[in-house]
Amino acid sequence: MQGRPLIISGPCSAETEAQLLETATLLAQTGKVHMLRAGIWKPRTKPGMFEGVGSVGLPWLQKAKQQTGLPTTVEVATARQLEDALRHEVDVIWIGARTTVNPFSVQEVADALRGTQVPVLIKNPINPDLDLWMGAVERIARAGVQQIGLIHRGFSAYGNTEYRNAPMWHLAIEMKRRNPEMLMINDPSHIGGRRNILADIAQKAIDLDFDGLMIESHVNPDEAWSDAKQQITPAQLQAMLEAMVWRKENIDSSAFHAALEALRQQINHLDDELLQLLSQRMKIAEQIGTYKKENEITILQTNRWNEILERAFQRGEQAGLIPAILMQCTWKASVIKTK
Repeated sequence: MQGRPLIISGPCSAETEAQLLETATLLAQTGKVHMLRAGIWKPRTKPGMFEGVGSVGLPWLQKAKQQTGLPTTVEVATARQLEDALRHEVDVIWIGARTTVNPFSVQEVADALRGTQVPVLIKNPINPDLDLWMGAVERIARAGVQQIGLIHRGFSAYGNTEYRNAPMWHLAIEMKRRNPEMLMINDPSHIGGRRNILADIAQKAIDLDFDGLMIESHVNPDEAWSDAKQQITPAQLQAMLEAMVWRKENIDSSAFHAALEALRQQINHLDDELLQLLSQRMKIAEQIGTYKKENEITILQTNRWNEILERAFQRGEQAGLIPAILMQCTWKASVIKTK
């Protein structure tokens, strides 16, 4: 696979040969795209929705590769789909979120991959479960695949309204920590679900040192047969990529590293103090739990919970903490308390 930053782009679905070829040509002309993607088989939520043109679209993808020089990548969910893709010289395959969530399906694809050298990208499962994601990686690795990468496309979450799929950045970062040698690609299209927030998501991913982006692009997004709201034209993609700030992973400056190290030591000292305070809090919480148990008192007391929240928000705002951080802290504190 290409080096970083790797930009993968193309339509959500290959709809017609003309649509795919025109999109591929325009993407190649941007000079920003390294790999062409297109949905051939589309797992949809409900029957009757457009589920892709199927194998008939693979020769279109092959032709697009010949005309533009762009390597190609498609999603596969079964052994048959993988075989069809490889027969049409697809360069990279990816396993989608709806497949990653099912170990039986992942194993079927893994068995079909044995003896091949094709690189594989693995999207996170729909639900926020790192063990499922890791399990998919391990199954593909045991099949002998040497080049495995990861795609962060967000997670389904109850109560999420801002995104199509909540990014839950901490889970992607933890997955990268566990697999530091693997390419980690961000998919702003499926996280955002609408084109007006793609740039912000993409920029955050690059700021967090992701290795690249997978962004859906279509010659006429509003008329797309699937996921129209999240696709952008090749020209819009080019403008977005040119406007982004591409941060460096490191710089060769002794003064910078010395200053950074001094600040990190301060963080280390504060972390040590926080751990000591949390330890003390835990001991008191355990005493409260014992008293409640002995007196047959319910673990959750709504009035006290409201009191904790109100106090935390008031004190936190005075200290300059944002509401999201306060909610996480108070929730974790309450969990510790109830135990």
